[in-house]
Amino acid sequence: MNVLLSIRDMKTSIGQYHVLHGVTFDVREGGVFVLLGRNGAGKTTTLRSIMGLWQPSPASITFKGQNIAGMTTADIARLGIAYVPENMGIFGGLTVQENLILATTKGRFDQIRLRRIYELFPALEQFWSKQAWALSGGQKQMLAVARAIIEPRDLILVDEPTKGLAPSIVAAMGEAFREIALTTTILLVEQNFNFARSLGRDMAVIDDGHVVHRGTMADFAADSDLQGKLLGLSA
Repeated sequence: MNVLLSIRDMKTSIGQYHVLHGVTFDVREGGVFVLLGRNGAGKTTTLRSIMGLWQPSPASITFKGQNIAGMTTADIARLGIAYVPENMGIFGGLTVQENLILATTKGRFDQIRLRRIYELFPALEQFWSKQAWALSGGQKQMLAVARAIIEPRDLILVDEPTKGLAPSIVAAMGEAFREIALTTTILLVEQNFNFARSLGRDMAVIDDGHVVHRGTMADFAADSDLQGKLLGLSA
């Protein structure tokens, strides 16, 4: 299976703080790659560095064979990467429709893709003309993900999509991600381990800015001792 995204020795500093210390991993094409770690380990910084929101020191960040390190966020997005930040990145004063229009390049929808989004997230069709601030937390997260896939993408980076959501919404989000992952690779940062292991094919654990473990999710999910050591999970 082809490697879609390859990161080698990525180091990122924010002001005087050295956050990432040589992060290295590969994301294979298709499916869900999960980046795990305790709070403050560097997971969000990793996503933001890939997306060009933080500029890492000279490193290799290769997407579809092209080194994107040092490129602007806009140029990286044009190559086919979308980012769903932890704060969702939606515009509260705009309607669902307007939020999605802003995520397109030409200000109009591909009707086939729009229909697919309705199938994944029926609430967005129901609240099409509603301002985003009035949506529930789960509906806002659905809108954030929909913005990322309203146009074809090869890779979407998703940061903590289940944070603060009710179990029923988490389950619905998992089903949507399974469908999305059939055509679009997902790099997922997630604290909810049950959610992560239900989706992930490959995974890595980051701790204190270092990747300390890489492998398949199936192997990691079967090793409770390793989960306890790296994530503090109890058996």
